[in-house]
Amino acid sequence: MAFRLVLGYHSRMAKARFEWDPEKDRENQLKRGVGFALAQFASADSQRVIAEDTSHSAREQRYFCFGEVGGGILTVRFTYRQGVIRIFGAGYWRRGKQLYERENQIHG
Repeated sequence: MAFRLVLGYHSRMAKARFEWDPEKDRENQLKRGVGFALAQFASADSQRVIAEDTSHSAREQRYFCFGEVGGGILTVRFTYRQGVIRIFGAGYWRRGKQLYERENQIHG
């Protein structure tokens, strides 16, 4: 996972709607135990961190949202298309939690 932090993305996310492929959602639930209906709430965390995925698709920009959901830090992979956030992956990953804590200066 290679990424670059994105500043100024928060206002766009506040007005966007969410969508996802139902089959990808089922696959993600089976593999990672997280549904995309829950994953969208990572963007509601006022301390969320947004990063651009610099190691993926050359055709469109992809992003990560790191936000607190259900007592843990959830990493949500998404793309942004004309006012729509399309989720295509989510999970509680250690590296996402570490980045979130570092950016919010949380010390455990």
